[in-house]
Amino acid sequence: MSKQLKPLSPIDGSEYVVRDYATAGEIDACLARAASAQQSWKRTSLQERMALCSRMVDAFVARKDEIALELCWQMGRPIRYAAGEVGGLEERARYMIAAATEALQPIQLAEKSGFSRYITREAVGTVFVIAPWNFPYMTAVNAIIPAILAGNSVILKHSAQTPLCAERFAEAFAAAGLPEGVFQYLHLAHADTQGLIQDERIHHVCFTGSVPGGTMVEKAAAGRFIGVGLELGGKDPAYVRADADLAYAVETTVDGAFFNSGQSCCGIERIYVHESVYDRFVEQAVVLVKQYRLGRSDDPDTTLGPVVRASAADFIRGQVSEAVAAGAIAHINPADFPLDAPGSAYLAPQVLTQVHHGMRVMTEETFGPVVAIQKVSSDDEAVALMNDSEFGLTASVFTRDIDAGVAIGEQLDTGTFFINRCDYLDPALAWTGVKNSGRGCTLSSVGFEQLTRPKSFHLKTRI
Repeated sequence: MSKQLKPLSPIDGSEYVVRDYATAGEIDACLARAASAQQSWKRTSLQERMALCSRMVDAFVARKDEIALELCWQMGRPIRYAAGEVGGLEERARYMIAAATEALQPIQLAEKSGFSRYITREAVGTVFVIAPWNFPYMTAVNAIIPAILAGNSVILKHSAQTPLCAERFAEAFAAAGLPEGVFQYLHLAHADTQGLIQDERIHHVCFTGSVPGGTMVEKAAAGRFIGVGLELGGKDPAYVRADADLAYAVETTVDGAFFNSGQSCCGIERIYVHESVYDRFVEQAVVLVKQYRLGRSDDPDTTLGPVVRASAADFIRGQVSEAVAAGAIAHINPADFPLDAPGSAYLAPQVLTQVHHGMRVMTEETFGPVVAIQKVSSDDEAVALMNDSEFGLTASVFTRDIDAGVAIGEQLDTGTFFINRCDYLDPALAWTGVKNSGRGCTLSSVGFEQLTRPKSFHLKTRI
């Protein structure tokens, strides 16, 4: 196996960056530094940890333009949107910093004569964060900032597609004055990633990625009795009721399906539309999708960039072709998007109708610029179809009747439920999934719980 990672840019297939994989000695030294640094870091006051994390965010945001351009070349997001990732990191990090005081304070129990009783939240030790390429900063920050705020040390293994993201985190923490060893990164091969999970100096793993990747993490951690947080895939549905604001529902769901070329775990992949508005919805959606401009990510006019690699594009084309062969109707002519080319990372967006759950495009994660639309006749039918999935990350309902929407949401097997919104993460809310979308939680005050352990104090004050 190669001793270097050499990610190819989806823009032109060029070798964008080359990095050496960490050696066994470097991995061992990193673990030793993390363990040593964490012992003093956990004794640092929370106020100082919060101030230092704030300075880290300041340093990171100051390099917004540089980071956006690197992101564009590493994973293909159009440059016109790339800086939004920096804003998203800032929003999430600053929320978690502000929430830390209340989230980490001891739990005081009701007074009991002759006793003092309380529960503190203790750092778990060294947290291993494994981050993906699709939203490489926003996904990673969900775990990194609260872990450090809670008094842990962190080792980051970023995707082989986006290695510079790990380095930019480290540079921002260094600029903020974080003590050496509290945050580190390693460029790791798969076998070494498994080995790190199995090392007794790792106390918690936060993984964001595919279901097979999550399975690997869970198997590697088996028998170690450590915490494992898994944010995995999605096949997120939206339901457009008869009473929805149709133009708004079209605009919002189309953006939720095609932003980031559909490469979002919580992107909209299937839309159920009430039969009374179905034809109008499809017509308006197709018109809107045809307005996307497929192009190089470094072109400011591009609104739809390439997917991450040619093999991903081939997989997506395969799903579409299978669906069409089984009776689905494809509403977009790829010839209208000149850069679309089999064997490349560039492919046209697609809208499919006449779909059903016997097709992979309705049940298997697509992770690309494709959305499938199915007609339904009632709320009950929509609920049954929305729940007919191995995934459960987010689900959306578009309606003017909020009470009816909430009643639908209460029946859905999902981690996050939206009304008149989709493909969004509010850092004040718990980010979690059910079924094959994973387990554990990040963000909100609840997100600190998996990065700490409770320690109970039971003091008899009168003898």
